Amino acid sequence: MTDIPSPTGVNERRGPLRPGQRVQLKDAKGRLNTITLTEGGQFHSYQGVLHHDDLIGGPDGVVARNSAGHEYQVLRPLISDFVLSMPRGATVVYPKDSGQIVQMADIFPGARVVEAGVGSGGLSISLLRAVGDAGELHSYERREEFADVARANVQTFFGGEHPAWQIHLGDAQEEMTTVHEPGSVDRVVLDMLAPWECLDAVATVLAPGGVWINYVATATQLSRVAEAIREDGRFTQTEASETMVRGWHLDGLAVRPDHRMVAHTGFLLVCRRLATGQEALALKKRSKVSEFKAVDVEAWQPADESRWTPQALGERPVTDKKARKAAREAASMEQKGARRHLADTDPGEGPAAAADPMAPVEPVDPADL
Repeated sequence: MTDIPSPTGVNERRGPLRPGQRVQLKDAKGRLNTITLTEGGQFHSYQGVLHHDDLIGGPDGVVARNSAGHEYQVLRPLISDFVLSMPRGATVVYPKDSGQIVQMADIFPGARVVEAGVGSGGLSISLLRAVGDAGELHSYERREEFADVARANVQTFFGGEHPAWQIHLGDAQEEMTTVHEPGSVDRVVLDMLAPWECLDAVATVLAPGGVWINYVATATQLSRVAEAIREDGRFTQTEASETMVRGWHLDGLAVRPDHRMVAHTGFLLVCRRLATGQEALALKKRSKVSEFKAVDVEAWQPADESRWTPQALGERPVTDKKARKAAREAASMEQKGARRHLADTDPGEGPAAAADPMAPVEPVDPADL
């Protein structure tokens, strides 16, 4: 029987806990802390000290006691836990939306996928899991700091580089057509301020029948990209949706909705690419009673492109200082995992050897403090 190689990252999800892995600690009051295990490491709180060595080598799902006798439930974080706790520069795509994107865009093993707006890498992790080692994910990002954060987060999650992933620095609408042959991409996923600017590039690289899905934050963006797709004529089956998740409180007979919920985070707009030269069927509609006035259209969809800014759409700008700090945190977390993998292959080069107290310390830029 031919041995089938294990998919990338599978060893991070099973087996005993090892140095470099992330684990979640939950106390009796439900408080969560996510830590990276290191040999000789300690988790300090006002309730005492928990030694990492007490967890390393043991199974997942144990209950551990710290120096003061307080108990913690220890579990590997799920992908949703990891994404919400990992270092970030840009706002992450929430797990509820990532799951919808994978399903609605029909991301399949071996697919060639283009992603624009890599952010902190949360959506990239879900897409890489879906395409597998035999697929391709090309992620485009304008800011190098965000690309560094995403690269470190992805490598931490999978335990190393993923063979299906490539990051390209630059504008997607300019770089996409130079990297990919016409009609060679199966799926396109855009998480960006103005996805309509990529319309021609997407139509060029997307294969007939391929799926283009957009993740936008506001109704004005949703309307603008929907109208641009409709007027272009090369796409069909345009649909929009949003996902809201409400948890439930379960305690004996006290079963009710939670007081808090994850409500609006973004809209999803999905469409399909028509074959070259084909026109979408004109669906019959009832005639409108009235038409929109020009002043209404201008207020909803400003013709002046300079008015389409992150600030105008309610987005908080991410400073270079914050992005650099997130990149350092993500790189530090990834390096801990890398030392653990090095120890697995060469014990003489493991964490004990790497922890040289006389090793030079990389200077910190005062501007980043």
